[in-house]
This record gives sequence, structure tokens and C-alpha cells, in this order.
Amino acid sequence: MMEAEMKIFAGRNSKVLAQKVCDAAGVPMGRARTNLFPDGEVFVKLDDDVRGRDCYVVISTCSPVNDNLMELLVFCDCLRRASAKRITMVIPYFGYGRQDRKDEGRVPITAKLVANLITASNADRVLAVDLHAAQIQGFFDLPVDHLSATPVFFDYFDSIKHELGDLCLVSPDVGNVKVAEGMANLLGADLAIINKRRLTGETVEVGNLIGDVRGKTVLMFDDMISTGGTVVQAAELVMEEGASDVIAAATHAVLAGKAMEKLAASPISRIIVTDTIPSGERCAPIANKLTVLSIGELLGNAIHCIHENKSISALFKRTAGAKR
Repeated sequence: MMEAEMKIFAGRNSKVLAQKVCDAAGVPMGRARTNLFPDGEVFVKLDDDVRGRDCYVVISTCSPVNDNLMELLVFCDCLRRASAKRITMVIPYFGYGRQDRKDEGRVPITAKLVANLITASNADRVLAVDLHAAQIQGFFDLPVDHLSATPVFFDYFDSIKHELGDLCLVSPDVGNVKVAEGMANLLGADLAIINKRRLTGETVEVGNLIGDVRGKTVLMFDDMISTGGTVVQAAELVMEEGASDVIAAATHAVLAGKAMEKLAASPISRIIVTDTIPSGERCAPIANKLTVLSIGELLGNAIHCIHENKSISALFKRTAGAKR
């Protein structure tokens, strides 16, 4: 019965992840095509009947951000006009999430604008993973299920705990202290904090280390690795302070600009990310350090609960909370 009532579709950049979501939810992937007109306009065509169905669209609004965002909106409009009963936008990585407040004069709050666009597209619900700031949930005038990838990371690190030795969680910035503390408690590890100051969109200044990392394996845990500046400078600092090894973990592998080169040349021995953003060939320079965990089962379980109108609160167990 579920196969007949539920349809899960994938955007161009999320087919691999969406297939894992479908496998976990126990349904085949919905058939749809996204094409570009010669002038760059996005066109979506459904090949499955969705009338009266519960539909889910898996698209990360990662690079190229605007193309993927437009595909998400067009997909929603296509489903609505095809008489879908309920439309849930599954956004593993929410682009523009860092533009969530006015931190200086004459700048936009683009995360709110994107939330308005998704609401205006007549979506019924949003399912997201590790938003850059928890308050982004409040930008939407519709229900938002905000999942944490912490259980996926916990299972991985718990399985290799014997390799890690004396472990210390390090938050590379003050805004992520709560999440790092939560993960430290889950893993039974120590906690240290680094204060940083962002100078530009690409450069940061790493300051002092609060805590003791001497002789320990440092695990730096954050919601994303973007240009790599913060995590690489933090890794260099903890190694100078006597750490024996440095592991970087983040939900979203944005890896923009010169991030690959920075990470490849850094003292970081392992980089652990999830598949909210496709890795593929672009990550070849750090392939020897990179481990990609899948959130497919996490999303599939959440979709199953939403479809059955069951609580998804059980999925929030063993989480380290959200970045604030």
C-alpha cells in the first residue's frame, strides 16, 4: 500500500542519496526528468502519476546553489499542478543558511528569503539536516523537521573507538560549542574550544585554545567544512599544542574555493563527512583522507514516520543538538 501512496523523487544532484533514502523507506524511486532549455531555464517532467499521493523531493541546494534551488521550486510547482496530496521538500543541505541574520548594515537575510520562496512554492513541509543555525526553522511558515546527523557520526566513531585512544572533542568556533559538548558526552571524551574571528568570507583568524589536547587524538566536529580555513588553522594550532592526531568531521562537505588544497596539505589525518552534498571526483585531492558516511537511512526513516503520521522524536535520540 505504501508504494502506491508514497513517491520519492530526486533532483539531478541527489540521485545517489535519494536511492539510499528509497531503499531505507522501502519504495522505488519516482520517475521524473529535469532538463535545461538552451537559455538555461529549468524544466521538470513527471513520468509517474502523483494524484493524491504523498510526495517527497530530495534536492540539496549546494553548488551550483541557484540552479539547484530553482530546480527545487520548479519540482514543487510541478507536483502541485499534478495534484499531489502532500509535498515535502527534503533538503539535506540548505544553501544560503549562513546568511541568517544582519550582522552589519545594508545586508540581506537570504536564508529567510529562500524560506519564503519555498513556502510560496506551496510546499507542505520541509525536512532538513543540520541547518547552519537552529533558528532557521522559524523562517518557514510551514512545518520543518530538523534532523541531526549526530547518530550517523556516533555510530561510526563508536565503531572505531579502539583506534582513537585518548579522545578530545574540539569546537573550532564558539558557536558550535554545544554540539561539540554533546558529541563529547556521547563518546565519553574531553572537550576543548578554539575562539576564532572571521575576517572575510574566505579568511578567518584562529585565536587561543581553551583546554588541554596534549597527547590526545583531537576530533573537530562542525556542521560544515566550507573553504577549509577554520578547520586547517585549528588543526595546526592543536598540533602545536601537542595533539597526537587530528580528525575533522562535518555533516556538509561544501569544500569550496581552495579547500581541497588546504586540507590535502594540512596535518588532518582523516576527514569524515556525510553525503548531504555529493563528493565524487571533486574530492580526488583528499581521497586518501576522506570517509563519506550516508544519511540515507536516517532520511528514509524520517520519511517513513512522516508518511505514516508518526512522531519522529525517536530520531532525535543520541543527538548532540543543533548549532546556534
